[in-house]
Amino acid sequence: MNDQLSKVGMEKLFCLILILVIGVLSAGSVVHGADGHGPAPHVVVLEDFQHPDEDAFPQGWEGSRSKVTAKEAYSIHKEGETAFLKGKGANQRVYTKDITWDPKTHPILRWRWRIHSVPENTEFIAAVFANLDLDYLFIPVSTKYVWSGTREKGDVKDGGIFSAAEVVIRSGNGPIGEWIEEEVNAYQDFKDIHHHEPAPQAWGISLQSGPGVEVDFGSIEISEK
Repeated sequence: MNDQLSKVGMEKLFCLILILVIGVLSAGSVVHGADGHGPAPHVVVLEDFQHPDEDAFPQGWEGSRSKVTAKEAYSIHKEGETAFLKGKGANQRVYTKDITWDPKTHPILRWRWRIHSVPENTEFIAAVFANLDLDYLFIPVSTKYVWSGTREKGDVKDGGIFSAAEVVIRSGNGPIGEWIEEEVNAYQDFKDIHHHEPAPQAWGISLQSGPGVEVDFGSIEISEK
């Protein structure tokens, strides 16, 4: 009888230990946010420039004026395993309609960029466009996040009917040669600037380097708030 009770006791102890181990492993597998509490926001990479075409131009992208001349100004380069789009001597923006996402569930837009050369007194250095809607004429309703050499950070300009609204998020001609990561709440900015909700699905991203500027655009991603 004592042997049977001992055996039952050992089985219960084993089950208890197993439950505790599973609990610890499960707790260890939780991904925490930046503050160490709660799950990290869901991140989606929209473009990492890992898929160039035969001309080193990103697949699925177009030029706002001409794809032929866009390929002369924009090309994909690599540093180790990291790919990026270089813009040099561009006179137009490049864009893709192949990128879609729900800006309400994933409002945060992040990207990296790096400047190599900027002419003196350059106003427009580079920009990233969040294309979140179309108007009744099917013209993009966009927010243009600008790196300006002369305008003050936080400056906002209404784009009117045919141009994107502009928000200066970085000012000055430096630092040179250093990657800088930007983060914006594209959904909230859209509502604040355009005074209405964006479309249920954003339809694309545009990038632009300024005249005489050499700039690299790194990976572009979105996340939950």
